[in-house]
Amino acid sequence: MSAQIRLRLLPSARCFFDEPVQVKVAGLRSKQLVTLRARSTDERGVVFNSSASYRADGRGEIDLNRDASLSGSYVGVEPMGLLWSLKADALHKYFNKNKALEPLMVNFSVHEEEGGMLAEATNERRLMGDGVRRVPVEVGNSQGVLFTPPGEGPFPAVLDLGTLMSEKRASLLANKGFIVLAASLFIDKLKLERINLDDFEEAVNFLQNHPKVGSKGVGVISRSKGADIVLSLAAFVPGVEAVVWINGCSANAVLPLYYKNRQILSALKFDINKAISTQSGALFTKYGMHDSLKEENKASLVPIERASGRFLFVASEDDISWDSKAYMDEMMDRLKRHGKENFESVSYPGAGHYLEPPFGPHCPSSFHGVWDFVEERRHARPSLLHSRLFQSFTR
Repeated sequence: MSAQIRLRLLPSARCFFDEPVQVKVAGLRSKQLVTLRARSTDERGVVFNSSASYRADGRGEIDLNRDASLSGSYVGVEPMGLLWSLKADALHKYFNKNKALEPLMVNFSVHEEEGGMLAEATNERRLMGDGVRRVPVEVGNSQGVLFTPPGEGPFPAVLDLGTLMSEKRASLLANKGFIVLAASLFIDKLKLERINLDDFEEAVNFLQNHPKVGSKGVGVISRSKGADIVLSLAAFVPGVEAVVWINGCSANAVLPLYYKNRQILSALKFDINKAISTQSGALFTKYGMHDSLKEENKASLVPIERASGRFLFVASEDDISWDSKAYMDEMMDRLKRHGKENFESVSYPGAGHYLEPPFGPHCPSSFHGVWDFVEERRHARPSLLHSRLFQSFTR
């Protein structure tokens, strides 16, 4: 490495996961062509890499906020391109970063055309801010992780319901002043015959009774299958005042929903024969759900019109796992017919199913273990369902 060549990460090499950094290189020869690389390892030990070629300006400097990549993992001006384009060598690999205590470490480096390294720097991308507390908790039949901001409060409370357990979004929300309980939708996969809304009502009650929660109203957020569960919480459980629904269904999907020991919503079924298989072994499942508006399926529709809280609907227009934009439009039309104005909506053209906090590695497809488990239990075609659910992710 050359002592004259400097790779800087601004304003600091240490930042939050959802914050940008400015990548700058100085000390190169005028118009020198170099390759910038990034490398990181996820929680499962999978290595992800990205690279892009840049030409220095007349002063021997490169600024990713200003300069365009000429070739590599991306082309054009992409200030955070080396991060979102991180990719594993194998197909269908999602970058697993779900534990809040350990920061994401990304190594940036500059290389000459022959491959020799000229400079490097490490970006520490934290999930938890100073003073945020992380405490594992047991809430009724389930386990979760509670994140509490520093200070005495009072703080607004959020239940973050993931399909599987993840602390990423919850910890980032806690950095912004929310008390957040991160919980998993599928509590016990061995008993995956129905979902009990009571389990998540217990989580809402837990947050309502927390001494640092200012209002007794609770917000809930979820994506995919969990999104229809948070709709049901708003419709049936007192105290749910805000819902963030991300790329889900307007009906209760796949499994029947029970509350107070009785079924309150039937299951909207999925037809595996409508899934489209790709050469790489992935599945397009967007049109696999039965039509929720047909008379025989209306008992699965979540009655959000009875909810008193507010809704934020977030849909990706290129979601090929769920027909999310159509479900969002149906819900907004239904609320309008009932004279409701308690909703807002956001849609993202070109974005896919897996909307996440910004600046994580983009993943075009991934293996989905829960889908495999559920559908094989329902005697679907195993050859198509060896954990192969295609998901178009957003960067």
